[in-house]
Amino acid sequence: MADELVRAAYSTRAAEYTSLLGSVEDMHELDRERIERWAQGIDGQVIDIGCGPGHWTNFLHQRGVKVHGIDLVPEFIDSARERFPGVPFQVASFRDLDVPAGSLHGVLAWYSLIHVRPNEMPAVLSKIAGALAPGGRLLIGFFQGGSAEPFEHAITTAHYWPVEQMRQMLSETGFNVLNVEARQDSGKRPHAAIVATMQ
Repeated sequence: MADELVRAAYSTRAAEYTSLLGSVEDMHELDRERIERWAQGIDGQVIDIGCGPGHWTNFLHQRGVKVHGIDLVPEFIDSARERFPGVPFQVASFRDLDVPAGSLHGVLAWYSLIHVRPNEMPAVLSKIAGALAPGGRLLIGFFQGGSAEPFEHAITTAHYWPVEQMRQMLSETGFNVLNVEARQDSGKRPHAAIVATMQ
């Protein structure tokens, strides 16, 4: 049910979202640097989960990463395939990753888990963990907050996450947290990112 609500909300505004946020050039320079640095040295298959209109997937592809993007929203995938024809995209949910266990070397979850309810997050992280090979890398970007509380996102309800709570959940799921970034940009919600590897 959660997937259906998110899909419907984004489907109705996919063109608007892509116009406003569908270009890497419109993203923060520090985010571009972090994602590029995270991907360096990954030798194997990477999935950009919740890839939206595909700009980060293409960003990684241009840097030689073996990446494909998945998203719930058909309109996003149609747009991504049209704009980035050399990159593989698929309509799919990160709740049901259709890959062999331990087959991935990287998962990018850049603001794609923000609509996951707190009681569902451990199961989602476990699904990602099961798909990653030992040493596989995960990068999560999310809205930082003092508690895992909902807020009215421009598209549909999203959640803040305390960095320490997210770090603890990752550790409990079998990840080794390597580093954490947090910042507050003027006029923006607080941002956080965590890099972790599968033990």
